Amino acid sequence: MVMSKAYEKFPQHRIEVDEERVQVRVTHMGKLLAESTRALNLHEGKYPVVVYIPREDVSMDRLQRTEESTHCPFKGDACYFACRDVEGTTPEVAWSYETPFDQMAVIRDHLAFYADRVQIETISG
Repeated sequence: MVMSKAYEKFPQHRIEVDEERVQVRVTHMGKLLAESTRALNLHEGKYPVVVYIPREDVSMDRLQRTEESTHCPFKGDACYFACRDVEGTTPEVAWSYETPFDQMAVIRDHLAFYADRVQIETISG
């Protein structure tokens, strides 16, 4: 289990990360964005589970970093990525904590995708 720095101030806000044991595929408009057997599941408080995929398993050439950034007191600063397509770019489809807090280092070099903007598929066996 991994916990953020802020956990000491907010003990009710737990963050746990575990390894996904099945294959995950992310597509946008039918085109593959990511596929991995090394994804991480991040459980944060009462929020839905978020899958973090290693950058090596993401088609980064299909993504474009945007100007958007946010700060999470539990994980650090996030940057955002839009999907490039034939007609330009879409709204942000993914985010990443490129320099997360030390306690959340496990998600460094990973991207998470918005489940309502892309298709995230878990493939069994």
